[in-house]
Amino acid sequence: MRSIYPVFRYPDARAAIDWLCAAFDFQVHEVHDAPDGSVAHAQLGYGGDLIMLATGSGPRVRPADDDYVVYVAVDDVDAHHGRAAAAGAEIVRKPFDTDYGSRDYTARDLAGNVWSFGTYRP
Repeated sequence: MRSIYPVFRYPDARAAIDWLCAAFDFQVHEVHDAPDGSVAHAQLGYGGDLIMLATGSGPRVRPADDDYVVYVAVDDVDAHHGRAAAAGAEIVRKPFDTDYGSRDYTARDLAGNVWSFGTYRP
């Protein structure tokens, strides 16, 4: 049973959905439209987990490079990084090894949110 769902707002949620799938390998779970045609609510899956998103203003201030919004555990950091970079993700920190045995990298999405990806699984 899932208990925690990160939630994001994007000025253009449809473009964000396409980009998150292309760059970070998310899969569309469901999308619900608002009466004006914008995205009222969407769910994207990664592995067995979900994030939620909708149309909105996004972050009001650009977060610092180390102000992670969410950490996503991935099996192959280097391949994931390559996919994100090829899709035009702003790479904040290239893949690196941590002192606790994880391999990580950090990227920004279209709205400036900072995402951290790595092999660490608590």
